[in-house]
Amino acid sequence: MNVLVLLAIILLILMILIGGKKGARSFFALFLNFGVLLFTIIFMTNPNNDPYIVTLIACTVISYINLFFINEVNSTTKTAFISTIITIVIVLFFIVIVTENAMIQGFGEEEIEELSIFSLYIGVDFVKIGASVIIMSTIGAIIDTAMAIASPMREMYHHHPSISKKELFTFGLSIGRDILGTSTNTLFFAFFGGYLALLIWFKDLSYSVGEIVNSKIFSAEMITIFSAGTGVALIIPITALITAYFLVKKRGNKAKVI
Repeated sequence: MNVLVLLAIILLILMILIGGKKGARSFFALFLNFGVLLFTIIFMTNPNNDPYIVTLIACTVISYINLFFINEVNSTTKTAFISTIITIVIVLFFIVIVTENAMIQGFGEEEIEELSIFSLYIGVDFVKIGASVIIMSTIGAIIDTAMAIASPMREMYHHHPSISKKELFTFGLSIGRDILGTSTNTLFFAFFGGYLALLIWFKDLSYSVGEIVNSKIFSAEMITIFSAGTGVALIIPITALITAYFLVKKRGNKAKVI
């Protein structure tokens, strides 16, 4: 049996045993997300399509899959979805400005040898592609943080229905402070783990610290990490505010009906 198939079966069994139906949906969501990314790449490399628009659509679909398909439609997923989309739009504007000024688009000199046989005149804007890649790299962390804040806020409201909007918002911020450090460190190690071979290559080439820091590849990865961290930091107050507003508003609507 193919190793990939065996690992997929093991993962599916564990996710079903631990997560039940939600675990099974989470497993199949992996393939749905892969399909979205595949179509995103196809549409993004078409010169007639705007990579920013394609990215926003892809992020919306991915958010829908990871929130509504896995966790179903409820007050938690609704507020997490709205918060995610708002944060993605804000972070996208920030990333566009940083990408254009840092000039990290395209390829670094370490990649030229492998790409020398290909034509780079493919008719797409590498600045937009670079910004789109960064925003797609942050979407997962932003969705996770939104759910990690909205879910306990709903539980708090359920057990203390008389809680005020300010107290609920403060509760959401306190949760965000607890997970902010771990989330940013997770992003840091995830990106650096994927580029560990590059760091070893820098060492073999006897790069100085200054050369490493000024390398386009290294700078692009660091900007990706910082942008993802910015998204995680922004999603905390946005989710806390929107969730507190909707929960308290729902309580007010119920009181009017009664």
